[in-house]
Amino acid sequence: MTSRSEKLFGRARRVLPGGVNSPVRAFTSVGGVPRFIRSARGAYLEDADGNRYLDFMGSWGVAILGHDHPAVREAAARALTRGTSFGAPSPDEVGIAELVAELVPGIEVVRFVNSGTEATMSAVRLARAVTGRSRIVKFRGGYHGHADAFLVAAGSGAATLGVPSSPGVPAATAQHTSVAEFNDLASVEDCFSASEEGVAAVIVEPVAGNMGCVPPADGFLPGLRELCTRHGALLIFDEVMTGFRVGLTGAQGRYDVIPDLTTLGKVIGGGLPVGAYGGREELMREIAPDGPVYQAGTLSGNPLAMAAGLAALRHLAEHPEVYEHTENLGRLLDRGFDEIAATSPVPVRWNRVGAMGSLFFSEPPVIDWPSSEASSSERFNQLFHGMLDRGIYLPPSSYEAWFWSAVHEEPELARTLEAAAEIISRIDNQSGSTGTTERAVAGRAHARKGRTS
Repeated sequence: MTSRSEKLFGRARRVLPGGVNSPVRAFTSVGGVPRFIRSARGAYLEDADGNRYLDFMGSWGVAILGHDHPAVREAAARALTRGTSFGAPSPDEVGIAELVAELVPGIEVVRFVNSGTEATMSAVRLARAVTGRSRIVKFRGGYHGHADAFLVAAGSGAATLGVPSSPGVPAATAQHTSVAEFNDLASVEDCFSASEEGVAAVIVEPVAGNMGCVPPADGFLPGLRELCTRHGALLIFDEVMTGFRVGLTGAQGRYDVIPDLTTLGKVIGGGLPVGAYGGREELMREIAPDGPVYQAGTLSGNPLAMAAGLAALRHLAEHPEVYEHTENLGRLLDRGFDEIAATSPVPVRWNRVGAMGSLFFSEPPVIDWPSSEASSSERFNQLFHGMLDRGIYLPPSSYEAWFWSAVHEEPELARTLEAAAEIISRIDNQSGSTGTTERAVAGRAHARKGRTS
């Protein structure tokens, strides 16, 4: 039963664009009516109609500890009694900054903001300031928020100058962005070679999470590090999604590649809106008021987010078994989807790093945006709705990564695999075209979804 969600969606569409506050929530890619969630506890969501779902969306990666974790809830509740916003420094922001600097290898000094978009746009501004260059390189299919410089698509070749992928983005702004292919170092070298002015920064999700979960190929991240160093550009790791999810030290610790600047979000707010960017001290001291690069925010470092985030990070730092558990669950999914692929009537591919992964309906490996785009959206949509009918909530887009948490358990994942196997076994091998037109529309909507943490 979804009558209340349907009524809410009808009301919402009259007063909100598309009935939502972030496009992917509208179920445009998968079809149907979005579920309006009224509560979340542990590994489960409950919608307005009282339906309960095992959650593999995790607030888009936020909920590494599960929803409504007691330590985080209690810290936020205590902070609430002291006030919601001061517009002035507070003790917890010092504590969480010290902990972030201690845990993340590439961060010595950090600045808190309110979203991942703020973090990435601020990191790019800093990179441009310290290098004296304007051009940045991003990767096709990589998502870094909805700032103008990031909403570009590749042209006819990897080194082609960016063109706007959203109305309202000035062509002059987009032309300062070059687009390369993920896992393709030659395309990055082409971007450097094609730029007479030089490149200020390369920004990358070290594990792509917005073309589905796509791991870096062997040598790709070290190769980016070497290219940036050789060309005098900064390497920015967008760890808004991977930070404190794929490991306590993030993707940079997992792969032992240290960027110049790092952006963070999701987990570090404990479920409340927050973002951060940080890096080597000599770079970060260029930020006002220490230096001339201006960036400010009234609610940056707000006491509620800082209290919740500090509690979440402390718990993760003190309980390494969280990552042991989520890795074990990931291995269970690895084995399960390998078994499904062996007998599936349609091609199936599973990618995973840490506590994030994606299932693709693809014969070749999914290693970049073109191979992700070629995966069958029609088959994914059948899987999505079949799982939803069985009380399992996947992200409502084949471009999005799945997330699980410290409070998911093996029997729940076994149930998930059993349900997936049943649904996939019934997918018609003659159906499931790549849906180029549909996926292009969905991709454009996805590119404008906007990070909220």
